[in-house]
Amino acid sequence: AAWSDSPNFATPQASEFFFLAIYISEFIIKLYADPIGFWEDGYNLLDVVIFFIVFIPHIIPKIMGIYYPYINIAQGIQSLRILKIITYSRGMRTLITSVGQIASIVASVLILFFVLMYIFAILGFCLFGVSERADLDNWGNLALAFFTLFSLATVDGWTDLQEQLDARNFLLSRVFTIIFILLASFVFLSMFVGVMIIHTENSMKKFERELTLERHTILMEEKQAILKRQQEEVSQLMQTQKNVDYSFAELVENFKKTLRHTDPMVLDDFGTSLPFIDVYLSTLDNQDATISKLQELYYEMVHVLRLMLEDLPQKEQSQSSEKVDDK
Repeated sequence: AAWSDSPNFATPQASEFFFLAIYISEFIIKLYADPIGFWEDGYNLLDVVIFFIVFIPHIIPKIMGIYYPYINIAQGIQSLRILKIITYSRGMRTLITSVGQIASIVASVLILFFVLMYIFAILGFCLFGVSERADLDNWGNLALAFFTLFSLATVDGWTDLQEQLDARNFLLSRVFTIIFILLASFVFLSMFVGVMIIHTENSMKKFERELTLERHTILMEEKQAILKRQQEEVSQLMQTQKNVDYSFAELVENFKKTLRHTDPMVLDDFGTSLPFIDVYLSTLDNQDATISKLQELYYEMVHVLRLMLEDLPQKEQSQSSEKVDDK
């Protein structure tokens, strides 16, 4: 009680109640938003379990008293609330889902491994645990044999175990140890690790594909929004062209002012829209009209030059006749 009343305890206790208030608020909001679907999601059930775990150290002292001998265990269980970050991390949820999907395969591998250890535990007990030179510390009963085989499977201190068997002159000890390590460590444990890695890699690839698909969907939505805005602006431009007597150059300049340089320009779908085709055809018509005027001007220039060339010899002849008369 004196420790809880100390000033140093005020800040941790206040922060504890602050996070409890956040947990309660989040739980109530989720349950209010979807009362039925809330219980169908496994991660929501995990949140419920964490929710009750958080309240255990606060409920037990009220019921059992502050001197309850297992109160420290209840306070240590609170460390499980860090599992709440799983619900906010899609990567961690993907890994947990992949582990859940291969649970049956992993269980089969573990059962085979247990059968292998059971067989070798009986062999080890019969070979090294019942004779006059028996190693009772490692092979004295079936439980000790299981523990020794587990050390051999993890290849942790197996040389010390083998030296103890060699010291008692067991002839088959080395063959027994080598065969078990080959089967347990190099076959079953490698199989277990391989299954976990393969399925985890497949799950991560699937997760990356989902992220790519989501990014593509978001990009397409932004593209459609830009396209819609551009089509509306072109439609307004065409409507303005019909209602107001503007020149084509002025309409183009007004359209340029409506474009946002921060947005990408969508051309593939926009180029097939009717407003864009209308503007494009209008542009071609204006280009044709301009070219026609240029051609007419060119023909007029050619006609004028032809007339000038026709008049040039007559003038020269008249000038030469005048010179002859003067002579």
